[in-house]
Amino acid sequence: MADKSYLDWPFFTPAHAALEQSLDAWASQHVRDAHGKDVDAACRQLVRQLGEGGWLEHAVAPGDGPIDTRAICLVRETLARHSGLADFAFAMQGLGSGAISLFGSTDNRARYLPRVAKGESIAAFALSEPQAGSDVAAMQCAAVPDGDSYVLNGEKTWISNGGIADFYVVFARTGEQPGARGISAFIVDADTPGFEIAERIEVIAPHPLARLRFDKCRVPASARLGEAGQGFKVAMATLDVFRTSVAAAALGFARRAFDEALAHAKSRKMFGQTLADFQLTQAKLAEMATGIDACALLTYRAAWQRDQGRKVTMEAAMAKMSATETAQRVIDAAVQMFGGLGVVSEHPVERLYREIRALRIYEGATEVQQLIIARELLRDATPPKKD
Repeated sequence: MADKSYLDWPFFTPAHAALEQSLDAWASQHVRDAHGKDVDAACRQLVRQLGEGGWLEHAVAPGDGPIDTRAICLVRETLARHSGLADFAFAMQGLGSGAISLFGSTDNRARYLPRVAKGESIAAFALSEPQAGSDVAAMQCAAVPDGDSYVLNGEKTWISNGGIADFYVVFARTGEQPGARGISAFIVDADTPGFEIAERIEVIAPHPLARLRFDKCRVPASARLGEAGQGFKVAMATLDVFRTSVAAAALGFARRAFDEALAHAKSRKMFGQTLADFQLTQAKLAEMATGIDACALLTYRAAWQRDQGRKVTMEAAMAKMSATETAQRVIDAAVQMFGGLGVVSEHPVERLYREIRALRIYEGATEVQQLIIARELLRDATPPKKD
């Protein structure tokens, strides 16, 4: 990627720019797309490599400070330009352990986070259910107190890293209050009796994904994250960090597609000139570039605001919605520009076309982001004064 002038934006410190440049150089040497390989094995290998390289340290909160949201976003954007699976491997280490970083006890943080950061343990975040995706209040998986333990029963689905994770942060109904206010979060180790992988799920951009089942699965009360009944708060605080990073991943996909399209347009000969000489092509490239910059501004505004300790529910939703939808359009335009080559299996833009589609759904579909943005706007709106 030739143009990295965005690293000079006031959202970033010199340390952030150095991080991106170092990671980009490292990824150029170590990251390869996993087409044709065992995806589980490739994901495990990437987690180990990212841990050994020190990059996963940015996915967890350090012992003496908060999570650096801008660093997470820069890492995801950079990895996404190189490999969708590498971005996934990093992101899930962060999302899967994020609730422990934010709400874990001293013992739980010491037990799990160092191993996550070293790539020695694989993390997963288990919120969605067959009938409770965006509607978290419809959750049916239950955790019943029993002495110094909780007993979990129910299912989770669409769980990334399902089948390869060493532990799962699981959200279950504990019933302190109705709806979303009666949910708690728990750490469940993969070898806990009563826990099983019920089904592996295949999707168009392969990565480890599964349906989980809990049948009289007993976990200690010390495995609970935060207070009883505060699981929705735990989930939303975690998603506020990583929802912004989904926008960054989409931005990475869009930048890669744009770079591929720009290089192709300048070299593709047709009708005695290059594809780039056509005004239609120039108009499309201008539209793609403008959309990418607009999304980058929204994404890093949200990341910067969170790092300043501000509430970013609306800003993160705006970034996620705008970046994923724009990246879909940019990648589609790149596929169109490549013509037949754009739909050849494992061509870079064909892979990007499959990779981007899920980002418009997971961690809150575009329609959910619209509802979040409108809710925040209406909450702060002042009714007109009556005469």
